[in-house]
Amino acid sequence: MTIPVPCDIAELTEIMAYADFATSAPASVQEALGLGTVHTGATQALVIREEPSHFFNRAGGFGTDRPITVEDVSQVCDFYREQGVAQGSLMIAPPLLPPDWDAAASKLGLTEGSRYTKLGRDLETAPTPTGLPVLDPGWRVGVVDVQQAREWATVLMTTFGFTAPDLIEMAASCVGKANWRQYAVWAGERIVAVGSVFFDADCAHMFAGATLPDARGHGAQSALLAARLRAAADEGCRWIVAETGAAGPAEHNPSLHNLVRAGFEPMYDRANWLWRA
Repeated sequence: MTIPVPCDIAELTEIMAYADFATSAPASVQEALGLGTVHTGATQALVIREEPSHFFNRAGGFGTDRPITVEDVSQVCDFYREQGVAQGSLMIAPPLLPPDWDAAASKLGLTEGSRYTKLGRDLETAPTPTGLPVLDPGWRVGVVDVQQAREWATVLMTTFGFTAPDLIEMAASCVGKANWRQYAVWAGERIVAVGSVFFDADCAHMFAGATLPDARGHGAQSALLAARLRAAADEGCRWIVAETGAAGPAEHNPSLHNLVRAGFEPMYDRANWLWRA
């Protein structure tokens, strides 16, 4: 299988997007959330101690600047331990896993959790997708400005179950940053779907698309994907990456279907390796 994006760039862009998203929040919000970050070479780890689902407790960028060692992984586990969290995830692309990974994971007490499909698209050579769903009449897609940041962030975070005001403030703080572009779909004057894209030199990252339950099935996410693809190309990015939950043999993941229909190619399925206190 041809991988459309170098996996080291794909992995590094993803964790950079998550870390930048979280650390956009004002210092007072970061303190209230118990937000912490650490760098170990190119590897970055993030925690939000006051978010009980552990979703944001993640580390990535492993093996992107040098071969992965037990010491590199152990330092991230130590960081989670020092931060006082109950659980943290380590995202490592299968092509970058060391040959002795099973022994290393066992030594560190890591277990395999949920799996994600990593997707990529070469913006220079991939054809523009056709046949995407058209938005309903009266609906429109556009860039979000800072005056709309709170509404945009509320739709994004609450759709994923993150209802705490500080988490919504964290998301709103990212709107308008130079290396981001936030988009929304409006039905009349109401935001019903959102998405954003992160830019880092040659690579962009499709970050967090969400649609309100009563607005699904109207082409909103396809419109947001198309808008973000254009933005990444206009920004001069060569590649763009995304990830979504891996689908089992009898499962249908609408997000995965929408990404493939928009021209993304599945690159690999990646396990979340879980550290637990």
